Amino acid sequence: QVQLVESGGGSVQPGGSLKLSCAASGSTFRLYAGAWYRQAPGKQRELVAFITRSGSAIYADSAKGRFTISRDNAKNTVYLEMNSLKPEDTAVYYCNAGGLPGGPGRHWGQGTQVTVSS
Repeated sequence: QVQLVESGGGSVQPGGSLKLSCAASGSTFRLYAGAWYRQAPGKQRELVAFITRSGSAIYADSAKGRFTISRDNAKNTVYLEMNSLKPEDTAVYYCNAGGLPGGPGRHWGQGTQVTVSS
């Protein structure tokens, strides 16, 4: 079983930056692909970025060029660095492990709120 804990959310102005962290318990985390999803009020949860066990990344069109997903297997942590934030990036961001680019795995974090507003 993998437990995921997100941190790093908060409120920023448009154009600002945030870096989210997802700390995983268990020494087998390096065997899992990781991902960040987000869910805005009234909308479905959507994939933001996906990273393979070896570190290859896939991004949603909305995240390309602005967000960077990375992982540090020694620290059992996946990161999401977000730059040039827009109001439409406002959502609860969730860490996920064990999934594929086409769908999430069964391990979810509790979520962290990101609010972009002037």
